[in-house]
Amino acid sequence: MSPVLTAFLVLAAVGAILGVMLAAASRIFAVKTDERCEKIQALLPGANCGGCGYAGCGALAEAIVRGEAPTSACKAGGPETSEKIAAVMGKKPEAFVRMRAQVMCSGSRGKTKRLYEYQGLEDCSAALRAGGGDKACPYGCIGHGSCAAACAFGAISLVDGVAAVDPDKCRGCGTCVSACPKGIIKLIPFDAVYWVGCMSEDKGAQTRTYCEAGCIACRICEKNCPTGAISVVGGRAQIDYSKCDACGVCYEKCPRKIIVTSRERVILSV
Repeated sequence: MSPVLTAFLVLAAVGAILGVMLAAASRIFAVKTDERCEKIQALLPGANCGGCGYAGCGALAEAIVRGEAPTSACKAGGPETSEKIAAVMGKKPEAFVRMRAQVMCSGSRGKTKRLYEYQGLEDCSAALRAGGGDKACPYGCIGHGSCAAACAFGAISLVDGVAAVDPDKCRGCGTCVSACPKGIIKLIPFDAVYWVGCMSEDKGAQTRTYCEAGCIACRICEKNCPTGAISVVGGRAQIDYSKCDACGVCYEKCPRKIIVTSRERVILSV
């Protein structure tokens, strides 16, 4: 037998033995996948937005199966998804309150003063490092769209220098909340009718110097609210949605017109 043929046969035998060993090892050390993971992942939106706090929909599905995350963890999926996931897990559906994002700022280009002409990256964090942004208001929307870039559902756009949320597209995942370096995007109940378009903490006299639409903490809304749902805290009006019955008194009384209806903001964003 020639040396070449001998070497070939030896290599073939070694390959066959290794193949058998690998096949046996794959069976012995195989990690069984819970079929519920695949079912739950198929129910999730698939946007991998990260709003649930996990790396993606697959990671969330595994966490739910392991019992580390509630069946209602995916806010982007809504109550129907939550109910279907609960059914897969054989559990009772958990309470689900649909939320939506809201940019708490009304300081559009014509209402707030500018400090300089920003010519840098279209990124809010970058603009913030350049002197806090080009707006004189230290609390307002920077307006370079970091929130819009982070939104996996296309629910945010820039309108006259201020980010605006389309509630019909918003899934309430909260990704934009994390993306905003000013912290002025909040999650509010999806059915909320009114919201306060200002996050200023300065006194009224100071706010007037840089914004025509800023809250001046006059407390007129607070004094006239029949349910005690609105109060001035830290220099700005805030709504307690658990008390608000959407009567509209605060909206009518606000002298600065910064208590806004959701419908008005949608019109502005079109």
